[in-house]
Amino acid sequence: MTSTVGFTDEWRSWKEERERNLADPYGWLALVSLDWLEDRPRGYAGLPGLWWQDEEAAYLDPQGADLVHDGAPVTGVRRFELVNSGAGTRVTAGDVEIEVARRGGYLIRVHDPEAPVLREFRGVPAYDPSPEWVLTGTFEPFDEPRPTTVGAVVEGLSHVYTAPGVVRFRHGGVEHALTAFNGTGGGLSILFTDATSGVTTYPANRSLAVPAPDADGRVVLDFNRAVNLPCAFTDYATCPLPPEGNRLPFAVEAGERTPHERS
Repeated sequence: MTSTVGFTDEWRSWKEERERNLADPYGWLALVSLDWLEDRPRGYAGLPGLWWQDEEAAYLDPQGADLVHDGAPVTGVRRFELVNSGAGTRVTAGDVEIEVARRGGYLIRVHDPEAPVLREFRGVPAYDPSPEWVLTGTFEPFDEPRPTTVGAVVEGLSHVYTAPGVVRFRHGGVEHALTAFNGTGGGLSILFTDATSGVTTYPANRSLAVPAPDADGRVVLDFNRAVNLPCAFTDYATCPLPPEGNRLPFAVEAGERTPHERS
């Protein structure tokens, strides 16, 4: 009983931290717009300056507006060359932050601490935690990491990630394999759907962070910590879809459920 109580307490602490991160005043829930840049300078409703892109980079002409990037005022044309599907960069304009990101082409999206979704956020529904959903598996690396193209929640858009291998595990006496992407701290990140997707969980995807494999390649998959991607909360995200084959044929009744924002 003590171990079960400890397990539940740890999960609750993790969930509280997860929801604190989601409630960041400039995080995903603060998004209020998304615009794709064009190849000619133009303005966008409510935003200062002129914005455009070419095949390599995005550009901002502040037009005299009070803007800050990397802690310094933007006084002339600023060039942003970013990695496709990688991290964006942000320009501060008063109380909002304008994120520049590359998703095939370049986009800009505004993070506003007064965003309605953020203001009305009341946590994320989730299944009750259960040790039964903590499974062990084995990581099998590919001979060479494989660039893997996946779709996105935005029609016509795709993402390319590096897949170092697959994770194999058993559930209900059957072996399953999931393609894994590189995660943080030497760990792995798995995008998946299952039989709950579109029923009790967000239909497009969920994500599971997996700690680094041990010396024998063993990994722990704690599906109690399966989370929604930003697109589950906002229409202004361009989240990837799971790679082919990452749909589990059974119901993973663990982890985050469909957010209040989509119910």
